[in-house]
Amino acid sequence: MTMLDNLTEPPPPSPWPSGYPDGYAVVDVETTGLGRDDRIVSAAVYRLDSRGEVQDHWYSPVNPERDPGPVWIHGLTGAMLADAPLFPEIAAELAERLAGRVLVAHNAVFDWSMLAREYARARSAAPVEHRLCTIVLAKELRLPLANHKLASLAAHYGVRQRRAHHALDDARVLAEAFRPSLHMAAAEELPLPLHACRPLTEWTENPAPVPAARYGALHGSGYRTWRPARRRPVCPYPNPGRLAPDGPLVQGMRVAFSGDTGTDRELLEDRATDAGLHVASSVSRLTSLLVTNDPDSFTTKAARAREYGTPVIPEQRFTSLLEAVTPASGVHG
Repeated sequence: MTMLDNLTEPPPPSPWPSGYPDGYAVVDVETTGLGRDDRIVSAAVYRLDSRGEVQDHWYSPVNPERDPGPVWIHGLTGAMLADAPLFPEIAAELAERLAGRVLVAHNAVFDWSMLAREYARARSAAPVEHRLCTIVLAKELRLPLANHKLASLAAHYGVRQRRAHHALDDARVLAEAFRPSLHMAAAEELPLPLHACRPLTEWTENPAPVPAARYGALHGSGYRTWRPARRRPVCPYPNPGRLAPDGPLVQGMRVAFSGDTGTDRELLEDRATDAGLHVASSVSRLTSLLVTNDPDSFTTKAARAREYGTPVIPEQRFTSLLEAVTPASGVHG
């Protein structure tokens, strides 16, 4: 067990908030990239009790069955991962460490999405009902951070990073930084910002079974992931411009999403597409609106929205507006 750095923490409040979770799984995954078809190359979990004390930790490299991606970031080459277990081979052990706990991660929607997709490819599901993003928690606590990178959160609490972008060390750092944040929230009786983790029920299998081959055999062999990248249909409606302060949404509007959402991001994008909106992967001067629950974040999309004056609305309002989208013919007819 790695020795944890000593931290000066406030004494635990008494009584502890009754509605707080019974345990947490602090998670970090390193991946081949940021896309839907990217794969996990390593995963780590620190299990914490109800008050944030470390119970144990676990780590495993993972053979991604493809090129490992940004080696200069995570440091794991194809040769290093060639004999690592495939995700289905660690899925049960990882699930045991996640079960019955709130998944905690820094930018939790990313770690959750990557895990959910890996479990979906393995014809299974991650046993996680709720996730907690430490970026969101830090903002609700109004921590005086220069930005919301993990390094800044660690420095605020005096936690020393030893190997940035190594899953085990990033999980350790986050566990140590989460504990005092949890105690601060409890002292203020602050409701924790928990998001529901819904299964990716919209995924379907490829017609052909996926071979359980190793990276060396798959490299250059035309291997397909379990769910191929989905190209959204071209929006048939012209862009009517930006969202007005009082709405409504109009078919053809360009909508971008940023940050954690209560509803799975892919489901939100599907609903927007079905309603006749153009789902954009970035924010430009043509973007009609940005949907985010964290408008003050330091993400590229949020920063560009502020720069361009793009309307920004929360997820709840967006889903409400989706119930009555104005047809394009009502504007251009």
